[in-house]
Amino acid sequence: MSRIKFAVLGLLAAAVAGSAFAQVKNNVPDVVPGARPDTVEHIKVHGVSLEGNLEGDAADRDVLVFLPPSYAADKARRYPVVYALHGYSIGAQQWSQEIHVPQTIEGAFAKGAKEMIVVLSDSKTIHNGSMYSSSVTTGDFENFIARDLVTYIDAHYRTLAARESRGLVGHSMGGYGASRIGMKHADVFGSLYIMSPCCLSARAAGVFKPEDEAALAAVNTPADSAKLPFFLRAQLASAAAWSPNPKKPPLYLDLPVGEEQQTVLAKWAANAPLAFLDQYAGNLRRYRAIALDVGDQDALRTDTGKLHDALDKYGIANTFTVYPGTHASDVAFRFQDFVMPFFSNSLSFNSSK
Repeated sequence: MSRIKFAVLGLLAAAVAGSAFAQVKNNVPDVVPGARPDTVEHIKVHGVSLEGNLEGDAADRDVLVFLPPSYAADKARRYPVVYALHGYSIGAQQWSQEIHVPQTIEGAFAKGAKEMIVVLSDSKTIHNGSMYSSSVTTGDFENFIARDLVTYIDAHYRTLAARESRGLVGHSMGGYGASRIGMKHADVFGSLYIMSPCCLSARAAGVFKPEDEAALAAVNTPADSAKLPFFLRAQLASAAAWSPNPKKPPLYLDLPVGEEQQTVLAKWAANAPLAFLDQYAGNLRRYRAIALDVGDQDALRTDTGKLHDALDKYGIANTFTVYPGTHASDVAFRFQDFVMPFFSNSLSFNSSK
């Protein structure tokens, strides 16, 4: 069997040291003295955008809502909302552990950030990640976040229901999601924070081993997918998101192999934010503020820098920080001391905007 070139996700081996659990092992800031407690609600949100997906993933998604200390007592007050997107291989609950909420949210408020609602939604799929994309195979997670989730939160909580009062942040695959959704839905969100984003560039061709090709070809059920190593499972997630095929059961996707390789790789490239940013420069100019950060030991540093350069090329105001750390070592610190203050400073906290 010949060796086949395959696309390599920047998210994988170098970024997370080959471990699906690397994202939840990080440094945690100390409790801030005097911090008042948030209220945490565990809810389900139905995604009309996810109905009928060919994978059979649930359209009712687990969501964590963090209500600020004053929410219960101040019944007349409305709050901005920050939507925080998790990375590949984890869901909302593990993401909450990675950024150590509610402690880091409470700590940010105690250190001077203005109070806001923070929402974490689960976007895991059969192959461990939706890529926050629009696909008949996985469902339309892009519009689930930008439309279904936002509509639900505005209808059920005391929010400031205007784009100027909504923030979007994500890490790793969530950083990709924040980039993608942020570019396409500037009518929904007012400020954007992108943390260590994966998958920004068109995938470069690598060497795919025959035994790996055989392992993927043998996948016929979710249980088969769950047995695959991290890298191979991520390829299925990417294909389900970016090269769906409704005529190809049981997985309903095309992989970049054989005669279809270049066609599939072209579809993947079309989903790379650095490839489609030019189409959305006008949208990006609408943001009140855009921030990017990445660790200096993170393999995703190069592409994050390219995104910063692309924004600069169009004269789109943004800040770019390279901090000491790996892919996930300091995300809890960053969330408390940088992400929350960023939204405190950039979102609108009054109904008149």
